[in-house]
Amino acid sequence: MIYLVSDHAGFELKEEIKKFLKLKNIVYEDLGAHKFEAQDDYPDFILPAAKKVAENSNNKGIILGGSGQGEAVVANKVKGIRAVVYYGGPKEILKLSREHNNANILSLGARFLTKSDIPDIIETWINTEFSQEERHTRRIQKISKYEENYVNMTYPNLVNVKSPLSNI
Repeated sequence: MIYLVSDHAGFELKEEIKKFLKLKNIVYEDLGAHKFEAQDDYPDFILPAAKKVAENSNNKGIILGGSGQGEAVVANKVKGIRAVVYYGGPKEILKLSREHNNANILSLGARFLTKSDIPDIIETWINTEFSQEERHTRRIQKISKYEENYVNMTYPNLVNVKSPLSNI
């Protein structure tokens, strides 16, 4: 399953990705935002999606924001997530994120990409498999071991929670 999510900055491009995934008969679930809201907060959408991706090693996520940076930071707080950022440049970066890092979430910087970029980006990332090379497997195992010892996967439900900073 591919989980798809964006905040306001990535909303329009997410809708284009949905069209592409439908065209290719790729199964996905849109976890929001379901309408454009200029003041929404990306953690409210990203954390639930990252948790869904982490539930099954076959799951993947495509998350979008203005730069993709903050979204990847949030996603990487969830145990088992290896989110990478892409906002243009060589497509080899997409391949390496899967082959070497077994990335399970692709965080896209929507302000730096166009509708015409989407098919190649999505197809490249989805169709590239983890290499299974010993050195890459060993490195991912080290990350997983750290997570087992030091990362707590229990997070409060942040959806619709008013931030204490919202009055500033």
